[in-house]
Amino acid sequence: MDYVTEFLKLLVPAALVMYAMYLVMRNFLQKQFDNRLLDIKIKNNETVLPIRLQAYERVALLLERISPNNMLLRLSDPSISAYDFQQLLLKEIREEFNHNLSQQVYISDGVWTRVRATVNDIVTAVQESSQKMDEKKNAIDLAEAIFDYMIKLDRDPVGETLSVVKEEIRQLF
Repeated sequence: MDYVTEFLKLLVPAALVMYAMYLVMRNFLQKQFDNRLLDIKIKNNETVLPIRLQAYERVALLLERISPNNMLLRLSDPSISAYDFQQLLLKEIREEFNHNLSQQVYISDGVWTRVRATVNDIVTAVQESSQKMDEKKNAIDLAEAIFDYMIKLDRDPVGETLSVVKEEIRQLF
């Protein structure tokens, strides 16, 4: 019986020391892991953040370029027919959108959905405004009809979407 008692006197403190060492090592390794993970996130952020900001800039530029206020002034030519102007506007919107399609990888799904909806709103404005045009109307007449359509819409889809984009950029910082 003395052997068992003596053995337990040695075993219990040794087990407690081993358990304490286990806890210290586990805590140390967890902190090391957390620090490495933080370093990886910081390096990743240094690489990805500029790309994401560039994507937001390009989306903002897309929205500004297809905004009826800017696009109609930039592209209007009184010498072309309303139909040809409609085709030019739709082509311009499609090209701008396709040129920036890859930006959806770097921005949130919610913002990209808003961008697509805004593009669709502008396409709808062009198409519905052009349906009212007869063959004798020119690009200026269509531009006026599109402006009227956007005024009657009673909201600014481009401005609203730009606000959402800006808000998401603010959340990055």
